[in-house]
Amino acid sequence: MDRNLAMEAVRVTEMAAIASARLMGRGNKNESDQVAVDAMRKAFDALQINGTVVIGEGERDEAPMLYIGEKVGRRNPEDPEVDIALDPLEGTNLCAYGRPGGISVVAMASKGNLLNAPDTYMEKIAVGPRAKGAIDLRRTPTENLHAIAEKMRVYVSDLTVVILDRERHADLIKEVRAAGARIRLIEDGDVAGGISTCFEDTGVDVLMGIGGAPEGVITAAAIRSVGGDMQGRLVPRNNDEIARAKRMGISDISKIYAAEELAGGEVMFAATGVTTGDFLRGVRFFGSGCETHSVVMRSKTGTVRFVQSRHRFDQKPGYNL
Repeated sequence: MDRNLAMEAVRVTEMAAIASARLMGRGNKNESDQVAVDAMRKAFDALQINGTVVIGEGERDEAPMLYIGEKVGRRNPEDPEVDIALDPLEGTNLCAYGRPGGISVVAMASKGNLLNAPDTYMEKIAVGPRAKGAIDLRRTPTENLHAIAEKMRVYVSDLTVVILDRERHADLIKEVRAAGARIRLIEDGDVAGGISTCFEDTGVDVLMGIGGAPEGVITAAAIRSVGGDMQGRLVPRNNDEIARAKRMGISDISKIYAAEELAGGEVMFAATGVTTGDFLRGVRFFGSGCETHSVVMRSKTGTVRFVQSRHRFDQKPGYNL
């Protein structure tokens, strides 16, 4: 994949972020998500790729656009074949109610390198580069925290764990507190939570808990791009989800996936803030334009670029959605 493609991907997340940010705080999460989908789909039309959505808005009969299996890009004969994992608006409630941490994300990999994850739950643990190699989902949360602290040469009490604020995490939260680590509970958006572990100025060291499996693939692509570490294991909620996973080619439901198995080969990741969070500022509107804050990462080089952009709606009519 050409390195310029990573910068092109930013334009895709920027358009989705701008569109959804216009509806921030309006209380309608479905409308916020739909405008982000529409804008992202339009932006993909300009990319010189032969892309296939493998992680998207759902099955074809559930999502009119950016559904699993949808082809995107210009799709000329010379364009590279890439698999795409995306979430036009990760944290729909965060945007709808004006809360921090909403982002628009896209991950790309060479064809066949992104796990075609079913729409079910996944148990996840993620850390930044300083703790790479210290995690193991077969261990208890307490054991993992001690291993992470040892690898990072800090005390467990120095660690901050980000966890989705869900009833299913009551026992996890209790154990992490008993181990002595600090906790940051988030309402939504465990992709952003996972990525935050790779940036020291966020104050987040570990992601733990159960979230969406598709989001796990996107998180793995980002974490691999900056040298972090992650493991995931599917947690189906019923027999229908187990059957669906098997139809998608997953024979071992209890398999623990490493980051390289969730997002393999060369991967690219781009995200744009919708509402201000730990590592990305949200969209800021001014007069006839706006400002966006994005991050672009490539696993091949380990390069991380923060992109601050100003958009003039009178010169870019497509951004004035």
